[in-house]
Amino acid sequence: MKKTISLIMTVIIAIGLLAGCGSGEPDAQSGRTITDGSGRQVEVPEKVESIVCVGVGALRYTCYMGAADLVVGVEDHEITRGIDRLYNYVNHEKFKDLPVTGTNGVPYAEEIIAVAPQVIVMSKSANADADELQAQTGTPVVVIPGSDTTLDSNAYETIRILGELYGMESRAEELTAYLKGIQEDLDSRTRNIPDSDKPSVYVAGVSFRGVHGFEGTEAEYGPFELIHANNLADTTGQTGAFDIDLEQVLSWDPDIIFLDFNGMDLINESFSQNPDYYHALTAVQDGKVFSQISFRSYASNLDTALADAYYAACVLYPDQFADIDPVAKAGEIFEMLLGANPYEDLKEAGYEFRPIKIGE
Repeated sequence: MKKTISLIMTVIIAIGLLAGCGSGEPDAQSGRTITDGSGRQVEVPEKVESIVCVGVGALRYTCYMGAADLVVGVEDHEITRGIDRLYNYVNHEKFKDLPVTGTNGVPYAEEIIAVAPQVIVMSKSANADADELQAQTGTPVVVIPGSDTTLDSNAYETIRILGELYGMESRAEELTAYLKGIQEDLDSRTRNIPDSDKPSVYVAGVSFRGVHGFEGTEAEYGPFELIHANNLADTTGQTGAFDIDLEQVLSWDPDIIFLDFNGMDLINESFSQNPDYYHALTAVQDGKVFSQISFRSYASNLDTALADAYYAACVLYPDQFADIDPVAKAGEIFEMLLGANPYEDLKEAGYEFRPIKIGE
């Protein structure tokens, strides 16, 4: 009798397995292994349908992938709409009522457990250990490199990992091809311009750990790097953003000045206190002061950084970029990365590509 029952159960199980194979649907319990940005082997569901993002770039690049609908919890600053973070701005209706699951790269383990995501996507710069967070929450943690510049290898690797994780490989390939095309277009138009033909350029008002005035500049400034600009800050031996002695800027007397809108209040305040300093700069005298739409908010926002690169290129190299309308190009970039073009909203908020008269 026992043998008969055992045989019947074996047949039932076999039939069930065959039925499952023939359905074309993956087993709900099946999974797969991916290698994340830290080289960790992570077991994830076959189909990822819910995530929480932790740290700089995780949510931003998820939005670039067109996967904002997967998000079930956000860091606290994401529930407030921010025009300086366009990924947040265009997706705010999806984020504004979600539970808060962290702050500035610090995950809230209990809140993450409560929203029960299938996967936690965490940037390398987050203030957490991936293995510890995975153990605390019982949820797979996939680390992405993230990027705090423009089109470096980390940006492309982040897109590749997220494409694999979300089952959106075709989108990852599309995005990578588009961005490489942007990179090549900017590079090919500018790489052979002799240094003697390049105007000297200074960027001010750059944000880093808060807003800065005319002294806030950046060596290896992302938009300038893409177009081989003659960035005077590169001659200092510094890297990244820093405050410079304003007398050094006066000594350089740059041909062209760009101002980040984030620093404009401080720059205008400085101008009101010491207008003679600014009037002594040739670029100010000649009306060669131009805008950069602020792209650094919770690290670098690739969409506005690339738009800034094209605008700067149109100003610095008008012959090489005579066929480019920087506003139209910004719209194209925004549509590709964000699925929307909020340029007019930026303009209404005071962020636009234009000449600037300091003090007005």
